[in-house]
Amino acid sequence: MSFFPKISFQREVEEYLTKVFRNNELITALGTQEAETKYQSLLSHLSHPPGFTTVRVNTHLASVKHVKKLLFEEIQKQFGGLYVPVLEHPKLQDILLIPVIGPRRDLKKHASEVIVAAHCGYAVLRGAHVYVPGIISTSRSMKSGDMVSVYSDIEGKCKRGAKEFEGVKVFLGNGISELSRSEIFSSNGPLNGMGIRMTEPVYLSPSFDNVLPSHLFLQNLPSVVVSHILNPQPGERILDMCAAPGGKTTHLATLMHDQGEVIAMDKIANKVKKIKQNAELLQLNCIKAFCYDGTNALSVEKREDEQEGPPFLPESFDRILLDAPCSGMGQRPNMAYSLTLKEVTSYQPLQRKLFTVAVKLLKPGGVLVYSTCTITLSENEEQVAWALKTFPCLQLQPQEPHIGGEGMRGAGLSLDQLKLLQRFDPSAVTLQGMDINSLQDSREDDLISLANKDCIGFFIAKFIKLHSK
Repeated sequence: MSFFPKISFQREVEEYLTKVFRNNELITALGTQEAETKYQSLLSHLSHPPGFTTVRVNTHLASVKHVKKLLFEEIQKQFGGLYVPVLEHPKLQDILLIPVIGPRRDLKKHASEVIVAAHCGYAVLRGAHVYVPGIISTSRSMKSGDMVSVYSDIEGKCKRGAKEFEGVKVFLGNGISELSRSEIFSSNGPLNGMGIRMTEPVYLSPSFDNVLPSHLFLQNLPSVVVSHILNPQPGERILDMCAAPGGKTTHLATLMHDQGEVIAMDKIANKVKKIKQNAELLQLNCIKAFCYDGTNALSVEKREDEQEGPPFLPESFDRILLDAPCSGMGQRPNMAYSLTLKEVTSYQPLQRKLFTVAVKLLKPGGVLVYSTCTITLSENEEQVAWALKTFPCLQLQPQEPHIGGEGMRGAGLSLDQLKLLQRFDPSAVTLQGMDINSLQDSREDDLISLANKDCIGFFIAKFIKLHSK
């Protein structure tokens, strides 16, 4: 039940992906028709938001039950008393799930229009209001307090400050303008703050703007699974190699009861600042964040003992998370993917450089978890095949909890190896909307099962290092 058009790609990227999802191994196993149906279904899912909002509870500060109660009250307040349940997950006991209502097909459109940038639009589809920096265009006479219809410029063709736009735009819902057109496009530079308060979004999700900020962290469900699979223990030394903005970093620290050391690295200074802010907000003290390029994190010479940051000596860490930079094709919603084929294929060599450093930094007996938020074979299963061939010291491990599907065929891995991998594939469930009636008729077990599948595209592999390389 597609509400939005399928995600669009640049032609060469589309041709590349089509080959990936029609590879010989896959066609032999599924047949041409089923492989094609799954691929087309995936493209439809990617342009729609996941069916649930996932929040991780900071169990370092509060119990899940306590936060669940507070969150339920907050959602009732935001939704004007509408009953939307807050669900606990039986296998991920530090998250709460909120079903997303929508798409709502009966919303009437207003004459006054606001066009927002694609990324702003995607945030709106996941519950955000519209903030001024995301606004590209408004109707000529828009005043503060006007009822407006909000649209996303998914192709990035609208000129900033335009008074009308006839290009491709996708309806996101209705809201009330907090500012006039002249205030938004003031010559004093762009304002910050809220521009449009969404009152009738196409997809109804709670806004988390300043809602229980030290108790909750908005995180996609598979991103929470990753930290549980790494399973850090109190007192261990953990490395999060590409850590920004710190969701997984803070989760690892929480799972360790803030005992031990979590080293977080990212090569962009502003992102490292964000990791530190999140650690402070969640009151976690065992995190040390450094602005550093992970590909250079291995020290070849003996270091001064006082130096606590990178580069590090070989075999310095008990567990390592490599949530690698990737082509990001699993992110939802995304209606127009902008990367070129050259950019898409640039990630595999970078991931291999980071992986090689991670293996060297890991102690014998240590655990390495590799993850991406993309759907290609080259960044996922092919990387696993390469790693097992390149590093005889590594062995694939079962994952607990195993909530996603098995790995995808096409990289030459055995069926037993594919079963040890975890690939979250949104097309594993039929694209369906959720209204209040169907929500009230649904069993909690069925909703949890749906949440496990109707999430972003994601991949996880877990390795153990048996001995020194």
